[in-house]
Amino acid sequence: MKISIIGGGFMGEAFARGLIKKGKISISDIIIAEVKKERREELSNQGYTVTENTFQACSSASVVLIAIKPQDIDHLSDLAKYIKDEAILISIAAGISIPTIQHITKHQNVIRVMPNLPAAIGEGAIAYLVSDKITVEQKNIAKVIFEAVATIAIEVKNESEINLATAVHGSGPAYVFLLMESMIEAAVTLGMSRDNALALVRATVKGSALYATESNVLPQELRNAVTSPGGTTEAAVAKLDALGFRNALSEAIQAAFIKANDLAKNNHKN
Repeated sequence: MKISIIGGGFMGEAFARGLIKKGKISISDIIIAEVKKERREELSNQGYTVTENTFQACSSASVVLIAIKPQDIDHLSDLAKYIKDEAILISIAAGISIPTIQHITKHQNVIRVMPNLPAAIGEGAIAYLVSDKITVEQKNIAKVIFEAVATIAIEVKNESEINLATAVHGSGPAYVFLLMESMIEAAVTLGMSRDNALALVRATVKGSALYATESNVLPQELRNAVTSPGGTTEAAVAKLDALGFRNALSEAIQAAFIKANDLAKNNHKN
């Protein structure tokens, strides 16, 4: 399987690195198209085949991964002229719908994907949407690629659902990081050293996420299990509820969902 990655940035490299690390493909089967000279040199020094010519990079690929910024998507006009008819076009460009990708590239075998930041270390979550031109075999090939960077890949039914997923797991790491940041600042304000606060919060978030995953117990049940009546955790959770923590998070996700829909509408072409 030959893979072309259009865009050698953070996420494009994450997919390449994940595929190689998990033995899905060899580095010689990957070609990366990158416009920035300094970035091309960095990738070349790591052993990747790199080119400035996007269309040249795609000519022999069975899978083309679009990993460029949404505002640059028009640069892929008429991409279909340069790639195989049966090639799979996988786009991780945020807010760009499948019809828009098909319209710009003139290629119909499209899968729209929303990964998140932990994909960079092979621990990501992915939501994906396939066009009606994608075969079962092509979908299975795509799943192999997703498994290289994500622990879960969920297929959604329509563009609205992938925009919602964007608001939940795409933006989700930022919600977690904000929580961590707030916990650290609170601890420092109360007298803990910043180094100790950082270490404790990192370990707490990592351990809690692992426990929630491996125990397969619902988060509500886990929260109840660690909230003793009259204890410190109960006092903290009660204060969070009183200050509208749940509602604030709900409205934040709704705001992200609205923004994702707006971006999709503004970028829509057919």
